[in-house]
Amino acid sequence: MLGNFTYCNPTRVHFGTDALTHLSEELTKYGETVLLTYGGGSIKKSGLYDEVVQILKDCGKHIVELPGVMPNPTVEKLYEGCKLAREHHVDLILAVGGGSVCDYAKALSISVHCKEDPWEKYYLNFEEPDCEIIPVGCILTMVGTGSEMNGGAVITNHDTKLKIGHVFGEEVFPKFSILNPVYTFTLPKYQMVAGFYDILNHITEQYFSGSDDCTSDYVMEGLMKSLIHSSRIAVNDPKDYEARSNIMWIATWALNTMVSKGKSTDWMVHMLGQSVGAYTDATHGMTLSAVSMAYYRYIMPYGLSKFKRFAMNVWNVSPDGKTDEEIASEGLCAMESWMKEIGLVMNISELGVTEDMLEGIADGTFIMEGGYKTLNHKEIVQILKESM
Repeated sequence: MLGNFTYCNPTRVHFGTDALTHLSEELTKYGETVLLTYGGGSIKKSGLYDEVVQILKDCGKHIVELPGVMPNPTVEKLYEGCKLAREHHVDLILAVGGGSVCDYAKALSISVHCKEDPWEKYYLNFEEPDCEIIPVGCILTMVGTGSEMNGGAVITNHDTKLKIGHVFGEEVFPKFSILNPVYTFTLPKYQMVAGFYDILNHITEQYFSGSDDCTSDYVMEGLMKSLIHSSRIAVNDPKDYEARSNIMWIATWALNTMVSKGKSTDWMVHMLGQSVGAYTDATHGMTLSAVSMAYYRYIMPYGLSKFKRFAMNVWNVSPDGKTDEEIASEGLCAMESWMKEIGLVMNISELGVTEDMLEGIADGTFIMEGGYKTLNHKEIVQILKESM
């Protein structure tokens, strides 16, 4: 296992059907004013909103509400939240929702007291926060992003056609997260399976890098096998608690920084998908699934031994009588079949991308290093065309 690293994850996780009972004890650690932020109102239909508000009131908290966080949080929404939080001198941001709401809460936490434009400072210049950071807590209702236990925060700027993620340090991680798999049961199938692919891709972005014997790779193979197994059960029965609880926990471990240790990591599928999302505002997990196969088939020759291992250890491809290329290709075919089986989007045309957008999408794609092949602009355009 190569490389030097420091590992710390400060987020306290409460998991299971009784997880919400721990909210009261967490609230005692913070001041009086809580900014309660959430999405389009599904938490009100489910009754979760009423439960959370009652706990906040019982703990003597002053509640400031910020609803309407969209699936791809915008810079305008970020500015709106900053203004509200400053006016009310917020002590804690409590995000109730999926990964976008959690991402938004973290972006807000470092922007409220920022003396500069947060979009420019954090998302264009990729600077780190040097101001007071408001603590964040999360109550998760959708799995996929792993945002409940990491420092990632993705914000979209429609004016400039940019969707950018900044992964901040442990000081921005949620202080606590409440994970009850039952809260994910009412999620529409489209959103559910998009989350499933987001999880898998978080793992493959880290897995398809490096060539040493790395413990993280063994852990990731187990996570992927568990996800594939549970996803098939959940698609047929979305209320299967065992399957949904496994998937929720896999999502957290896929991106809480642990499996990246000792790895160089790639993240080009996310860069491609986020650029597609900036143009189409499409569901994040579906933008990833739409570009993945073209990307992985393109880079496979450069990381052939790992793709062969992926085929054998994750998809149970038999190597008998086959070349390394045949084994690796069969693994990607097995992955593609699973993607179609659970109902993922397989091309960017279905998301609204047209030929005239490709150059602009490529221009907005951040080029990452650390994988088996560093792409140039021409190659990005080629992969996007193959994703049509």
